Amino acid sequence: MSKTIQIGGLAVEVVRKAIRTMRVTVYPPEGRVRVAVPLRLPEETLHQFVLSRQDWIKKHQARFAALPPPAALTYCTGETHFYQGRPYELRVHATTSRPRVVLTEEHLDLHVAESATAEERAAVLSAWYRARLKEQIPALLAHWEPIVGARAEAWGVKQMRTRWGTCNIGARRIWLSLELAKKPPGCLAYVVVHELVHLHERLHNARFWGLMDQFMPDWRQHKAALQANPTGQQPTGDDAD
Repeated sequence: MSKTIQIGGLAVEVVRKAIRTMRVTVYPPEGRVRVAVPLRLPEETLHQFVLSRQDWIKKHQARFAALPPPAALTYCTGETHFYQGRPYELRVHATTSRPRVVLTEEHLDLHVAESATAEERAAVLSAWYRARLKEQIPALLAHWEPIVGARAEAWGVKQMRTRWGTCNIGARRIWLSLELAKKPPGCLAYVVVHELVHLHERLHNARFWGLMDQFMPDWRQHKAALQANPTGQQPTGDDAD
């Protein structure tokens, strides 16, 4: 259950969950603020936390306000779509055979029925992104699990509106955002390592970031690319996951 309260002149959506630490997220395009807090956290502690993060919140609200509104995608020839951080021009081709996507040096060629709607075209492209991610993740896990010293028992890809990745520590299962297919390859590696490190440390505390420094010293540049690469507006939270 959530409620919206005023803290320091900010409208804040408060969601109480079975978690151990507080987490604040700022959502584009209007800069909506959401704070997830432990179930029994005192209201005074919540207010102090939001006030301590007020400058950070306002900075990201201003950043979102300065961004041009994202163009609505119609999945027609001539649109720009991203893959692994690179822009490609979409070309739509009518076909009577199975829908498919073909990647060339400069283009994403989308082969669909002539009558395909924008939603159907989007679904074909989304399935292609999902397949490409699923091809890449096993090699990344094989590389990084020995370095991190933690193994994921299961993993998956799903559309996530507010996170780049999540980790179910009890089940040792990680989920990765479908949107990572559009980001530079280092961003995907960063999120994989981030979620594996959560198998050592649940919280985003000094120990967690120390382990990130140990296992992936350049993680900061990948995190910055994750937030800056122009593939669409994404929420800004305390961290990527």
